[in-house]
Amino acid sequence: MADTDAARRRLALAQAALLTALTAGGPVPEGFDRARLRVQREALAAKRAGVLARVAPELRALLGDGFRPAALEYAARHPMAGGYRQDALAFAVFLLDRGRLPDRAARRRVAAWLRARGARRPGLLPGRLRTPRSPRGPRAPRLPATNRKAG
Repeated sequence: MADTDAARRRLALAQAALLTALTAGGPVPEGFDRARLRVQREALAAKRAGVLARVAPELRALLGDGFRPAALEYAARHPMAGGYRQDALAFAVFLLDRGRLPDRAARRRVAAWLRARGARRPGLLPGRLRTPRSPRGPRAPRLPATNRKAG
């Protein structure tokens, strides 16, 4: 039983190392062909860029020809942590943080795009772009309850 547990731990570590090499720019694990792993890494990044383009066509339109290089750079440095929608939100934050947008108007449009998709939670939207909450005004007075019987 102990041999099986040790083998499972070794396999899990090897799988994690391979996944890190493929999706997060980690070092190539021992025993793997560097060239083949690089080709696979690039294919996965290209696939992810394509998915980002489908999930966030507005970002693709804003960046034009700069979309694919930015998406590939993002994919190479940021492993996917959630679903595709979450990945698109994180990509937009990456664009804002890295100054990859062509002008100030594009920055505002990306920030508005993020807010429209509910990216108001801490960590999704940089502090300087968060929408401040408006203070609550006084509550409307309650109407008196009626005690009439239906009839």
